[in-house]
Amino acid sequence: MKKEISHDMPTVLVEHPRAGTALVTLNRPQSLNSFNLQTVYELDAILSSLATDDSCRVVVLTGAGRGFCSGHELAEMRNSGELVSPVEAMAVQQAFAALTVRVRTMPQPVVAAVNGPAAGAGLALALASDIRICSESAKFNAAFVRIGLSGCDVGVSYLLPRIVGPTLAFEMMLTGRLVGADEALRSGLVLRVVPGSEVVPAAFAVAESICANSPFGVRMTKEVMWANLDAPSLQSAIDMENRTQVLCVQTRDMQEAIAAFVDKRPPVFTNS
Repeated sequence: MKKEISHDMPTVLVEHPRAGTALVTLNRPQSLNSFNLQTVYELDAILSSLATDDSCRVVVLTGAGRGFCSGHELAEMRNSGELVSPVEAMAVQQAFAALTVRVRTMPQPVVAAVNGPAAGAGLALALASDIRICSESAKFNAAFVRIGLSGCDVGVSYLLPRIVGPTLAFEMMLTGRLVGADEALRSGLVLRVVPGSEVVPAAFAVAESICANSPFGVRMTKEVMWANLDAPSLQSAIDMENRTQVLCVQTRDMQEAIAAFVDKRPPVFTNS
C-alpha cells in the first residue's frame, strides 16, 4: 500500500525538551488522538528516526488534549469495506500492528504518559511501552470486541496477559469494559497514578533516572527483559544474561560507572 502523508498538519509532534529525552505527542485532540493511516505512518517514521538517534536515550509518549489515544478512527473503519481486496485490507492491518512492534523493539526505553483514554490500538501503544504512568482521568479498554472484531488485535493478546495476568486480560478482552486509573494501578497495568497536569513531568522524572545509567547498559536491560519474558527456561534466561554481562563488562562506560561511584561523582558516559 502506498503511504500518502499530508505535511500540512502533522498528526504527531516530536520535541526534545530535555537532554536525552524525546517527547512524542499524538496530535489529534479533537478525536482523542484516534489513529488514522496518516497518524500511523507519521508515528512509525518518527519512532524509526529516533531509534537510530544516539542523542535520544528515552522516549516519552503522550497525547495532546484530554486523551492518550482512542484507537482506530471509527469513520475510517466504517469505510474499510470499500477496500478492493483482502491484500489491501491486510496491508492496513499490518501497518497498525507494526506500530506495536516498533515501540516494543526500539533500543530506547519508552515511557507512556497516559493522560486520558487509551482504547483499542491506543491500549496496544501503551502496553508496548516499557513503563506506563497515567493521570487520574485515564481509562483503558480493549475496545475491539465492542465493534464487532476479535478482542485479540495489534498485539494486545500477547502483551496484556503478560502485564496484568491472564484472568484479567481475558475479562478485559471479552467484555471491552473500561478499566479506570485506580484499577490499572492495582493490577500492575501502570506504575503510578498522578494528577493530569503531572503525568508528563512524572514521565520525565523516570526518563531522567534512566538517563543517569550507561546507554549500553540500559539498552541491554530492555532487550534482555523483553526476551526473557519468553525464555523457555530459567537456564535459558540466565545464559542470555551471562552473554550480555560479558559484553557490558568490556565497555568503557562500565569502567567509568565504577570510577564515578568510587570517586563519589556523577559519571560521564560516552556510549563506548
